[in-house]
Amino acid sequence: MKTAVIRNFSIIAHIDHGKSTLADRIIELTGSVRKEKMEEQLLDSMDLEKERGITIKLKAIRMPYILDGVEYQLNLIDTPGHVDFGYEVSRSLAACEGALLLVDASQGVEAQTIANLEKAKQENIKIIPVINKIDLPSARVDETALQLIELGFEENDICYTSGKTGDGVDDLLKKIILKIPAPKVSDTEDTTALVFDSAYDDYRGVVAFVRVFSGIIKSDSYIRLMASRAKSRVVDLGYLNPTEKLVKELSSGEVGFVATGLKDIVDVRVGDTITLLNQEPEPIQGYKEPVPVVFLSIYPVDSSDYLDLRAAVEKLRLNDAAFSFDPENIGSMGKGFRCGFLGLLHADIICERITREFNIEIITTTPSVRYLLVNTKDEIVDIKSPVEFPDPTYIKEVQEPWALLDIYVTPTYMSVCMDLCKSRRAIFVDSKQVDSQRMKITYEIPLIELIIDFFDKLKSITSGYGSIDYKLTDYRATDVVKMDILVAGDEVAPLAQLVQRSIVADEGKRIIAKLKDLIPRQQFKVSLQASVGAKIYARDDISPVRKDVTGYLYGGDITRKMKLLEKQKKGKSRMRKFGKVEIPQDVFWKVMQK
Repeated sequence: MKTAVIRNFSIIAHIDHGKSTLADRIIELTGSVRKEKMEEQLLDSMDLEKERGITIKLKAIRMPYILDGVEYQLNLIDTPGHVDFGYEVSRSLAACEGALLLVDASQGVEAQTIANLEKAKQENIKIIPVINKIDLPSARVDETALQLIELGFEENDICYTSGKTGDGVDDLLKKIILKIPAPKVSDTEDTTALVFDSAYDDYRGVVAFVRVFSGIIKSDSYIRLMASRAKSRVVDLGYLNPTEKLVKELSSGEVGFVATGLKDIVDVRVGDTITLLNQEPEPIQGYKEPVPVVFLSIYPVDSSDYLDLRAAVEKLRLNDAAFSFDPENIGSMGKGFRCGFLGLLHADIICERITREFNIEIITTTPSVRYLLVNTKDEIVDIKSPVEFPDPTYIKEVQEPWALLDIYVTPTYMSVCMDLCKSRRAIFVDSKQVDSQRMKITYEIPLIELIIDFFDKLKSITSGYGSIDYKLTDYRATDVVKMDILVAGDEVAPLAQLVQRSIVADEGKRIIAKLKDLIPRQQFKVSLQASVGAKIYARDDISPVRKDVTGYLYGGDITRKMKLLEKQKKGKSRMRKFGKVEIPQDVFWKVMQK
């Protein structure tokens, strides 16, 4: 196919600005799916995606569209909107020549809109501003248009659409063809294709979704992945429309999929370059491996479910290269897995999928980040869990990860955002005005302070107007200690955490107070303690549920009453020795919310 008739574009937007609904209308209007076969959020195939209204795994769909007698090939690459999946946004933008910047007419330009706009500008692609949901009674179309003009767009560039009714979508498609450039014709004959997503197929191995930048991939080609060095013969070649259509070749500028036959998704990493076996071209720029930043352990409630849990995490890993796991064994918990995630939302989704899709009841530990520890033998050790933290006498230095954080917010909320950052050990770097209604504040912040409820807290104090974007920068020396939590005298390994030495007492009191509210009362007194080594920093008791054992007595000798109370007292002290305290599963997550 001639590259002149190809248009590769994606849709970038704040969460819930109607991205998936607009994609549905575009698919319907191009005739890719008949109207009676359309279902809402067609590109969001996971139940979780539809329920939460977020896109987790992106997809690429090819649509034909005829304008002035010429048939164009439109390739829409869907992108996630949540900050945890920022890497998926950047790699899909790298496969495009253009992007639709979608803004909700009733909400206006949001902070995440600006964060995504900056990502698109970094890729040097053509951006078409689109005001969506113009059919809403609360739509503020003129006001939203002024906000976009302030961001540097021309008034006649703005499109007005309704993903729900389909108004303006035809004009938008025409603008895509006229404004977004066709793919550049490459000088080199060698084949290069960017992998922007991958999925696992039981019969065909790893399926790579690719954008071909130069050369041709044929259905019988022998291919090589340049970063992982994996080699294979193409099993299937084609594109989505939205069902699979097989083709004999994919040429320069086209978007499609390559079924590689490889059995491990790690061999087909996102951002990698596919080339032919006998060629040595330059790899496509910008490749980086998705690095897990949040770690937590997952254990089955019933230890007999361990093998089922193993099968579940292995299956989820097949379709998610950013999810990693290693077997782990904590004495009191038994066997489980230490898992790595892109962020807390990513972790929450994986845990919910294990419960929902595989029907396994699980316990999760409190989230943590990767620390680097230098021991007395000058060896550098990775610490992903408080359980791995050694005795202080073996530690020379501990380093924690730091991130560069950009906060996008209206000037009204600037001071509360700065107070929040100050309370999280952040260091101020810069602030600048993005437009008349938006500020960008930049901070350096320890990653552990950022991943645990920072985003939720920011949303709360800015009435939903604040948004963030961050990237890991370096490791810096820190003074942390392992704090153990004891419930009824027993150490609860999943509640152990690494805490700054300067705030051990405050953090211990906070966690104990939280546990007192979260753990249900028992028939005996339950002691709660926070300790570092042998020193107790915080302590409290959960008072027992008291049954009125003398309620049925009416008068008579007092010794009868005293006898019953003494019997109850003995029973309670016996229960304190042998009774077990059941800790609800959601406690481990709720304890972290400050």
